Amino acid sequence: MYSDAELVKKLPGFTNHYVSVNGIQLHYVEGGSGEPLICLPGWPQTWWSFHPVASQLAERYRVIILDIRGMGSSEKPTTGYDKKTMAQDVYALSQLLGLSKVTVMGHDIGGMVALSFAFNYPEATDKVILLDGSHPSEGMRYMTMLPVPGTFEAKMDGNNPYMWWMAFNQIKELPEQLLAGRFRYLLDWLFGYVMIDERHMTEFDREVYAAAYNHPESIRAATAWYQTFNQDIADANTYPRLTMPVLGIASYVAYNHMNMGLPHIAENVQVIGLQDSGHYMFEEKPDQVLEVVLRFLH
Repeated sequence: MYSDAELVKKLPGFTNHYVSVNGIQLHYVEGGSGEPLICLPGWPQTWWSFHPVASQLAERYRVIILDIRGMGSSEKPTTGYDKKTMAQDVYALSQLLGLSKVTVMGHDIGGMVALSFAFNYPEATDKVILLDGSHPSEGMRYMTMLPVPGTFEAKMDGNNPYMWWMAFNQIKELPEQLLAGRFRYLLDWLFGYVMIDERHMTEFDREVYAAAYNHPESIRAATAWYQTFNQDIADANTYPRLTMPVLGIASYVAYNHMNMGLPHIAENVQVIGLQDSGHYMFEEKPDQVLEVVLRFLH
């Protein structure tokens, strides 16, 4: 019911693909035609997270939605979760598909990979679109261990965001022991915390993601995206500023961070705030996301 084969049937015109690149097997879905747009999802989701906007994007672009290394049906090796290596995966896929230049669009962890792609392959990057995601930086080292008094309530505080999972996901082995077969508990809590209206994350969506992350290997791979942040920060310190157009789309929980941070790493950047949306913007505000993205790509 939640397999790639069944899910892709819900997106007419899209097809499943499995390829071996950069030493691993990756899964992606593809639909539409035109200039290529590679879409990279975040935690704790899969390629399915783009389904609210995929069909509309495919009316104008060749849309390629990738399960990044360690996600969904893509391979989950024991190494290679630094964002530079994950960007190599994306670049190898683009080369296999014969794409000389692409626009990369990433949400959350996918935004980190999208920026790494742009940093490492600027000649292959047309534009960059980031949704509540940016490359790991030194600022992460100053994230608070304790929430500001009065701010850790049922919904995330946009001015004082408390993201305890950034630390929890640093731990090896324990998350998969605690969450295997029970990942739905984390999903439901997280969606309630970082969304304004969690009803937009449907029961079906939740079951898709629970099925994808219930296995110990899937949890291990997902936490590995976080456990490489020190290497990612070291890599970031070597990168020059980006010169291609960069669009940041930020929910209320990330707007302050992205609005302050992106101008430091890109010369041609604009940040659009969707203050009436939580972190999962494709689900809460798909029409607004589409409007901003299509205007930027036009």
